Amino acid sequence: KYWGRWLMGEMPCAGFRLDAVKHIPAWFFRDWIGHMRENAGKDLFVVAEYWLPDLDALGKYLDLVDHQLMLFDVALHYNFHDASKGGADYDLRTLFDGTLVGAMPEHAVTLVANHDTQPLQSLEAPVEPWFKPLAYALILLREQGVPCVFHPDLYGASYTDTGGDGEDHDIEMPAVACLPDLIAARQRFAHGPQTDVFDDPNCIAFVRHGTSEAAGCVVVMTNAAEAAKSVELGQEMAGVAFRDFLGHRDDAVTADETGRASFPVNGGSVGVWVRSDAL
Repeated sequence: KYWGRWLMGEMPCAGFRLDAVKHIPAWFFRDWIGHMRENAGKDLFVVAEYWLPDLDALGKYLDLVDHQLMLFDVALHYNFHDASKGGADYDLRTLFDGTLVGAMPEHAVTLVANHDTQPLQSLEAPVEPWFKPLAYALILLREQGVPCVFHPDLYGASYTDTGGDGEDHDIEMPAVACLPDLIAARQRFAHGPQTDVFDDPNCIAFVRHGTSEAAGCVVVMTNAAEAAKSVELGQEMAGVAFRDFLGHRDDAVTADETGRASFPVNGGSVGVWVRSDAL
């Protein structure tokens, strides 16, 4: 407690990331977080790493700490890993099954990868590069959860490390080319109520309907061949033209007189369709 008070006095502190909390008594963090918030005189964002894809265990832990913190969504990360390995055989409609963001979104910090899941590390379960744009669209543009962007996915990384075979391996982690645009899309277009269109195992979509002050978006993705998703946007969107903010498609899409439109997406890709007049 003394250390926490000292740290907040030495630097501008907005919150804490707590490491490996399943190895530390829950009562300690329950008391410590309360003490930190009381002394800070403001709310603090606190996220804990409890690395277990088990909703029951995470729920019990949250009870023990009086629901004062958020947890990394481990199950969602593993679903992303499995989806990236499974390709067209993976049912995208199940991506949020068994996840923290699906059950307790107010306590979920969503992630695609971290320093432990990257190749040759202790919890190695990398998400294949082709799927990362889809995964980041799902954590950055949806209403639920607080997203966490992994530094190498934004800037790239390369390193040499020793594998389980005792040999050194050169690892390349290329930056996700469209990640800066997805972050910008979150700031500009991830607004308003959300409607999911999870009606196909290989092509899903969701709509952020926007607000009176900010435009929304239509996000479409597929893990198979080129596809399109027909989406009902409402009568007020009749005749509105849309473009893919990510630039993956050059098409212009215009909603019909009922406010319905069909949004195409390249094979194994994602599109973020926004009003042309909002670009």
